[in-house]
Amino acid sequence: MLYRTRSYQVFTIANTIFLSLLGLLCILPLIHIFAVSISSRAAATANIVNFWPVGFTTDAYVKTLGNEKFLRSLWIGAERTVLGTIVSMAVVTMASYSLSKTSLKFPGRQIYMWLFVFTMLFSGGLIPSYILITKLHLIDSIWSLVLPTAVSVWNMILMLNFFRTIPVDLEEAAYIDGAGHLRVLWSVYLPVSMASIATLSLFTMVFHWNSWFDGVIYMSNPDGYPLSSYLHSMIVSDNLSRIGVTSDSIANFSSRTIKTAQIFIGALPILLVYPFLQKYFVKGIVLGSVKS
Repeated sequence: MLYRTRSYQVFTIANTIFLSLLGLLCILPLIHIFAVSISSRAAATANIVNFWPVGFTTDAYVKTLGNEKFLRSLWIGAERTVLGTIVSMAVVTMASYSLSKTSLKFPGRQIYMWLFVFTMLFSGGLIPSYILITKLHLIDSIWSLVLPTAVSVWNMILMLNFFRTIPVDLEEAAYIDGAGHLRVLWSVYLPVSMASIATLSLFTMVFHWNSWFDGVIYMSNPDGYPLSSYLHSMIVSDNLSRIGVTSDSIANFSSRTIKTAQIFIGALPILLVYPFLQKYFVKGIVLGSVKS
């Protein structure tokens, strides 16, 4: 058995305590939101709920799941996340494959690479971006939420570095068998890159699911808001009737319980997806840091 020094044991204990406290700090807000959402109207209004429900009731969830505007925004948010992740990963993967080649195989590679990096440092700005989306007739379209963020240069650089670690022999063997670039990408690169793709896909999913600003900007009608934009409008506005909560509901339920119920439901999809992709994190997050 490997001998462990006393300093190593002390570090392990201290590190475990620190990470446990950090994890607790991350999950406590979610526990508080859930506790408020299943508490009674009086308890939520009196602000006496901490991390345990007071006057247990699920009425806020019943009312939330019967809210047509909330369900519509939930569907639009899911549609935006699925489309955005598929489009972004397709573009990033193909761009990374091309830029992972040497300058001999891809003349002008450095120029394209610097153009991509330039967009990380400088952007066109909000007003030019809005004018562009307007000229493309994408206002009030789901594509206005997908296409502007289709190219993630950071993800592309990570994927590019991983592709460079793939042995050249695999690619050359495929070329000898008559494969073209698309076949090499599909049959050689992608199968050995699933950990990286899963990790970057999760990052992209979280980004699209949590993005609210572009929905507010590019959707002129609140009925077209994705979930994050809907939740933002709900939180910053005291007039819940604007987002589909009737006056009867406001009278019978605390606005806090309705808000926290919708926030908790909005957080569930990512929480449910993460465990299925968590096994790829340890391998995928190091993306090319260890070369064979």
